[in-house]
Amino acid sequence: MRGDPVRGEKPRMTKVVILGGGVAGMSAAHELAERGLDVEVHEMRAIAGGKARSIWVPGSGTGGRHDLPGEHGFRFFPGFYRHLPDTMRRIPFPGNVNGVADNLVQATRFQIARDHGDDPVLVARFPRSLDEWYEAVRAILEARLGIPPREAIFFAIRILELLTSCDERRLGELEKVAWWDFTQAARMSLPYRTYLVIGLTRSLVAMRAEEGSTRTVGTILIQLLLDLLEPEGTLDRLLSGPTSEVWLEPWRAHLASLGVAYHTEHEVVGIDVAGGGISSVTIEKSDGTTFTTTGDYYVSCLPVERMVALLTPAMIALDPGLDLLRRLQTEWMNGIQFFLADDVPLVHGHTIYADSPWALTSISQAQFWRRSLSGYGDGTIRGVLSVDVSDWETPGILFHKPAKELATKDEVKDEVWAQVLRSFSPEVASRLSGSMRSWFLDDSIVWPNPNTVENLEPLLVNTIDSWRDRPESKTRIPNLFLASDYVRTHTDLATMEAANEAARRATNHVLDAIASPGPRCGVWPLEEPACFVPFKVVDQWRYRQGRPNLFHRCG
Repeated sequence: MRGDPVRGEKPRMTKVVILGGGVAGMSAAHELAERGLDVEVHEMRAIAGGKARSIWVPGSGTGGRHDLPGEHGFRFFPGFYRHLPDTMRRIPFPGNVNGVADNLVQATRFQIARDHGDDPVLVARFPRSLDEWYEAVRAILEARLGIPPREAIFFAIRILELLTSCDERRLGELEKVAWWDFTQAARMSLPYRTYLVIGLTRSLVAMRAEEGSTRTVGTILIQLLLDLLEPEGTLDRLLSGPTSEVWLEPWRAHLASLGVAYHTEHEVVGIDVAGGGISSVTIEKSDGTTFTTTGDYYVSCLPVERMVALLTPAMIALDPGLDLLRRLQTEWMNGIQFFLADDVPLVHGHTIYADSPWALTSISQAQFWRRSLSGYGDGTIRGVLSVDVSDWETPGILFHKPAKELATKDEVKDEVWAQVLRSFSPEVASRLSGSMRSWFLDDSIVWPNPNTVENLEPLLVNTIDSWRDRPESKTRIPNLFLASDYVRTHTDLATMEAANEAARRATNHVLDAIASPGPRCGVWPLEEPACFVPFKVVDQWRYRQGRPNLFHRCG
């Protein structure tokens, strides 16, 4: 509460205006509204959730059925996520004890699909039975990845070096080293580069190994490995239905019950400064009309490319650090869905297409969904193969061009489908080909002019030494806070988890600004095994002495 109320009137609530209604914006609105603040959200899209939203295929539903569920890309919830599941447990969902968090389904396998070869299936969680132990060991022995034993040992030692490196070394040294160089990929075999260097970075963090920071790639890889090795952990969780149905729309309804005013088709087109702070923001509605709105505090949850476009000289004068946002880089990682007449569940989890030039990954979704797909489209669809394309700059196998140089959506579809089919046996490829009835490419991929493709929703990537260019959630503008995946967080990767963590940080800063006595949001660091703490203490001493990590010269 703030201000001195007139006798007989209620005290005026602190008003917070949130710019952007994706995962970060909804997370910030949730935390602030739970603590009694007046919250107003402005989202550009017609559907809540930003990149996480479902994208309903226009005109595909007939006979009273819902349109087919497309998406920007499939949603992936690793076991190390802690902030986002905590929020999800507080979003009510009919029949669920733990809210929408109970709509997360554990994947048990992942598959490495290879061109015209055997496709090893590996476990995606710590084995929980004798049969799973047998399957896990057999899969490793039969995978035949072709990585020379000496190189595999070298890679393991590199992971050990990361685990024993102190935080100072990670930030001061490894942040400035490319994952490609740290793993010495240039001198290693093709299988080593394919599976351990290029494949991991392109498929999991959507960046080139030559550009990705070792601190970021290595830290996330460690978390995924720990998820796999934790007896009660899980590497991979997926939603039990279309994202908007089983998560985002229930979330928006819950925000409304908390008093949040969530506006769609409201694009932020201007941020005004006066008196040493933000005075108002300008909003453009879908009909082209504009208006201004004001608040006591403002939380920008916009992606970096949109925030940069809104920066003004007046804002940079108040906080020169905001100008560094222009240095941050984005890449393309977008999805395409293939709708199948017969469900072809390739594996109970992710498929990584190791030999695909476009770094494809996919999920066969129907096996995880509680609701039958017969309720969507024309009623004949039984399966959805959702494919993420992580490399848009390497020539493909069909048109021999990068995705960015193709002229139409149909060409992108044909190229992706060709790479998918080539990665399986003739029998599986035939089943997929015979079942495919329609498809949908993320609608943020557009052709404003012939032969010119644009991506309206690119993905931030953590390139070498980019940490210094990324801001804290609290800016030098006293009533402006940042909550987006470019904000410095423990998660340190452009993910829904990072967006949620950034929103918690912004919420805490707002609460500090109004001297609220209420509880602050939980913010938790990534956890690593305690057994490595003594090594990190030693490494801190060595780093300050200018000496390398104990394991640096091993292997």
